[in-house]
Amino acid sequence: MILVTGGTGFIGSNLVGALAERGARVSICDTLGTGDKWRNIARHEIDEIVDPSALEEFLTRRRADIDFIYHMGAISATTETDVDLIADSNLRLSQTLWRWCSERRVPFIYASSAATYGDGAHGFADEDSVEALASLRPLNAYGWSKHAFDRWVARQIAAEKGVPPHWAGLKFFNVYGPNEHHKGDMMSVVTKSYPGAVAGDNVTLFRSHHPDYENGGQMRDFVYVRDCVDLMLWMRDSPPATGLYNVGSGRAQTWLALMSALYNAVDQPLEIKWVDTPIEIRDRYQYFTQADMSKLRAAGYDKAFMSVEEGVADYVERYLSAENRYA
Repeated sequence: MILVTGGTGFIGSNLVGALAERGARVSICDTLGTGDKWRNIARHEIDEIVDPSALEEFLTRRRADIDFIYHMGAISATTETDVDLIADSNLRLSQTLWRWCSERRVPFIYASSAATYGDGAHGFADEDSVEALASLRPLNAYGWSKHAFDRWVARQIAAEKGVPPHWAGLKFFNVYGPNEHHKGDMMSVVTKSYPGAVAGDNVTLFRSHHPDYENGGQMRDFVYVRDCVDLMLWMRDSPPATGLYNVGSGRAQTWLALMSALYNAVDQPLEIKWVDTPIEIRDRYQYFTQADMSKLRAAGYDKAFMSVEEGVADYVERYLSAENRYA
């Protein structure tokens, strides 16, 4: 049986769906809340859904059944200010699962984040040594918590302490796609903007406050969630060397390119309303991210990642414009 923490969330539920469609027996550790988050997994056969407060009991009771863990669960809002909550969910829980997998000899794949790279001043190479990780400076508590666990893992490896038989930490860049409607303000701009795009409304984007970037020329490595899932399935089928791996398309594209892809997909003209980047995030705003994918390619993963033009068109056709928008 495969355990997916965060399995009703955005990336986690897409992974659960793909595993279930393969015929895998999947259990989920997550909360569902009072909204429509349950729809993210409604199509799929689930072995057991465990509340995070009951995870320890579940691990004890089902220890003989669990043969793989994908740890996708986290407080993922970059605007969350309760750092104790972030540390408990993103750091201490991850350490608990790491130790359990080490003791039980269960492979462990977990979600890190490109937010660990901070402003990108030290580049976007997915090096995982104690020394390389020490140079990174995340810009928010979410990025810090993910980075803190990456660094803790590096120290475990260096000290030759308990380690799962295989592990990988995945540094996700700007992921978009189905099953993110429950995220509210943290939804991708594609998902947020779709209703307005269909109606032909203008779209709001931040002005640039950096002399090297024009308005809308700020660049991100946007990656389609289906590509992320394909990679995670491959990592279980063909485990690469243990370590941290970037998960992006490997190409930086502008916000204008992203919005153009959306409006082209719904056959509407693109008109933009420019607003200032809020003061409270302006000094932490990233103007450029691009995943260095050379390590993953060297590990043997050769499948191409979609451009925003390809990914957004697929997202609109298969999900956003469909009767059932959930994967």
